[in-house]
Parts: sequence; C-alpha cells; structure tokens
Amino acid sequence: MTIDLADYEKGAKYKGDYDADLLALQRRLAKIQVAHILHGKRSVILLEGWDAAGKGGIIKRMSADWDPRYYQVHPISAPNAEERDHHFLWRFWTRLPASHNIGIFDRSWYGRVLVERVEGFCSKADWKRGYDEINAFEKQLAQAGTNFVKLFVHITQETQDEQLAQRLDTPWKRWKTGADDYRNRARRADYLDAMHAMFKKTDSKHAPWQVIDNNHRKAGRIAALTYVADRLEKLVPMDFPDADPAVVKLAQDAFGYKSK
Repeated sequence: MTIDLADYEKGAKYKGDYDADLLALQRRLAKIQVAHILHGKRSVILLEGWDAAGKGGIIKRMSADWDPRYYQVHPISAPNAEERDHHFLWRFWTRLPASHNIGIFDRSWYGRVLVERVEGFCSKADWKRGYDEINAFEKQLAQAGTNFVKLFVHITQETQDEQLAQRLDTPWKRWKTGADDYRNRARRADYLDAMHAMFKKTDSKHAPWQVIDNNHRKAGRIAALTYVADRLEKLVPMDFPDADPAVVKLAQDAFGYKSK
C-alpha cells in the first residue's frame, strides 16, 4: 500500500485513559525485552521524522521499564571525518545490537536518502544507489535474525512551528533547537518528495514502514508503542520458562516457599 503522509495529519486527541494505557504498554514492552534476553533475539527499532516531531519522547516512554544492560539508544548526527571516509553504512555496523539486545536508532542510515539527498551532502548517484544498498543491508540482517521496526514520526508544519516555539520558550529545551531546524524547515516540499520516495523504495516485507501521526503527542505515543509491541510480539517468542526445580528447592529450604 502506498504511504502518503497527508493521511497522517488528523492529530486527533487520545480518547482513552492515557496514563493507564501507557503503563500497560510499558509492562508489555518490559516482557518483550525479557523475551529478547531469554531467547537470544535482537531487534532494531529506528525512528525517522521531522525535526521536533517527538521521536525522543516516544523513545523515552518506550524504554522506561527496560533493563539498561540490554538496550542501546543511538542518536545519529552528521558523520565525522573518519565516518565520511568510509561507505555510509560503515558507521552503523558497529552500532547494531548483539543477541539478547534491542538497538534504538534516533535517525538512521535513511539519512542518505533524506537529509543527504535534500541538502546535497552526497551526489545524486550516491543517494539513488542508496535505496538498493539500504534494502540489501536490511535484508541481510533480517535473514541473519535481526527484527526490524521502522517508525516515521509525522507532524504538520503548524505542529512543527508550535514545537519549535516551545523549545525557544523553555530554557531547558533550547539546546534541542538550532539553525539546522530552520534550514530544513525551509525545504519542507523537497523533504516530502524525498520521504515519499523513501517509502516507495524501502517499504519491504521484512522491514516495513509505519507512520505515526504525532500531531497530538499522547495519541501518537500510544500508537507508536502499540505498534512496536504488536510487531515484536509477532517476531519474538513470548514463552517463558518454568522455574528451575533446583532453585525452587533452595527457596523451599530457605524460607518455606510455596508456589502460587
């Protein structure tokens, strides 16, 4: 199905009990992380989207109940000099999660066909070739057992402007905004073209895209966490082992343990 970002701009308010539903989702996600640990699975969750779209807020709530030893968040910025001297995917290989782990990418290798394309940081031949390189990269990893969850966090221009203004008005948020936000804002039409091309060329069976309408933050967060939980529960075994009889015996001897 063709992805059109215009279909994700309703910004409807969340109708449920946000706090209760968020807590329930975080408990689901905690069990999903334990399943990764027990079964030796690995997953990549990547988030792309507009500046000030709320990717960080989604990540914060998604990982709230996770054991920090078994997940990593990678905020991806412009490549450094060493990284520019290698193939654009080189810097992501060492950031991929090991077994038992979940790797979260706040922006990702899709920068090649988004910001690098739009801002002219690579040649046309480079970004056009990038689609096939990305697809091959993800397919290779998926065939080797890596699960993919790809979220695109979408907001309208009006919502983005509100968020940028809020950052300027809030002293402890000002560090999150700068000149790049406004350079990118001025080229929204070019970014929309690049985004739609990205969806068309990289929305694959093993690594599909899911767009999140985050024009209303609470509704967007619930939608994002629900999608992550639903997809990973299909990809990761969710069965948990019985208690070790030897450990049960130790508990019985130590404090009279009785199973419930």
